[in-house]
Amino acid sequence: MDLRTRINTALKDAMKSKDSERLSTLRLVNAAIKDREIAQRGEGEEGIGDAEVLAILGKMVKQRQESARAYEEGGRLELAEKELGEIKVIEEFLPRQLSTEEIETAIGKAIEEIGATSIRDMGKVMGILKAKYTGQMDFAAVGPMVKDKLG
Repeated sequence: MDLRTRINTALKDAMKSKDSERLSTLRLVNAAIKDREIAQRGEGEEGIGDAEVLAILGKMVKQRQESARAYEEGGRLELAEKELGEIKVIEEFLPRQLSTEEIETAIGKAIEEIGATSIRDMGKVMGILKAKYTGQMDFAAVGPMVKDKLG
């Protein structure tokens, strides 16, 4: 079952169980996916795959983490709780996040795969990691790790 089907099934289940918070989050996810599809149609491309859906979900989680942090700093704990609740719903559709050790192993394999020797190869290494591990690692955190290994 592809990711979009899983999301739509969860949406229908949330409607049936009258779980309004879960339902609103899943509707936001669907809207983000449809927005991306519409944008791609304008560029002449047809449909989006699971890799792009994972990228959308990852971006949504990151946005909510930033919002929750801002709300906590501003003393708006009820809004931070809402954001954290949305993160939990979205993360159900993301693959398991890799541990630090697994990320370091993946970086080592990617460097070895392309024979990277300097910081100039960082883009190629990141490209391989994004192709294989979208949704499984935070690439903003991985970038400095790759830089350290290559530098």
